[in-house]
Amino acid sequence: MTQPTDIQRDGVRPLLLDLFSCAGGAAMGYARAGFRVHGCDIAHRPNYPFPHHQGDALTHLTHLITTGEIRRYAFVHASPPCQDKCALTVGTNRSQGWGRAHVDLVAPTRKLLDATGLPYVIEQPNGRAEIRKDLTLCGEMFGLGVIRHRNFEVSGWTIEQPAHRPHRGRVRGYRHGRFYDGPYVAAYGNGGGKPSVPELQAAMGIDWTDVREELTEAIPPAYTEWIDAAYLATAALGVAA
Repeated sequence: MTQPTDIQRDGVRPLLLDLFSCAGGAAMGYARAGFRVHGCDIAHRPNYPFPHHQGDALTHLTHLITTGEIRRYAFVHASPPCQDKCALTVGTNRSQGWGRAHVDLVAPTRKLLDATGLPYVIEQPNGRAEIRKDLTLCGEMFGLGVIRHRNFEVSGWTIEQPAHRPHRGRVRGYRHGRFYDGPYVAAYGNGGGKPSVPELQAAMGIDWTDVREELTEAIPPAYTEWIDAAYLATAALGVAA
């Protein structure tokens, strides 16, 4: 594990850098567990609930490393865009127009994160082979109204995989022209029995944005709150990775 930064030694809540932040689903979980958060996203994110830099995440991270400002931070979370080689852009889905070329940002993100010397997390959905799957989380683990499996690669520390709870039923919506009911809503897309915005907010545990695109891209805050609590407990014990 890296040495504590000055901000940790001073007894102030540690500062976390949230890259490719979208509207702040991951950020809110980290904040609830004890971090102060700064975000960065290439898009304008007026609903992001913490201080936010609009710009290219890798350019911003390079600047922070070059200037030494990265040492203000104790931890980095990154959720690089996932279209390259994800399950929705390969195989039979190519026939639907989803298989066009996308830039793989995972490898360059990891390279820069390694250069920071800080503990970090890279998040990706199922279907991405480029990250080490140190942790997989599911909405059912937290009693949420979405399944939303997400994989996490961690570096600079260690984390245990919690048991995966069996799903209680189906995701509500249409499949091949037939409607199925179930305890979960589909947190993606439009039509086909997809949930309303209020239903998405309730299912994800997100109430600070009502933009559907932001909700469907978000990580439920419960995921990163759990990750953060695990990290802070590990850091308090001084356990090396």
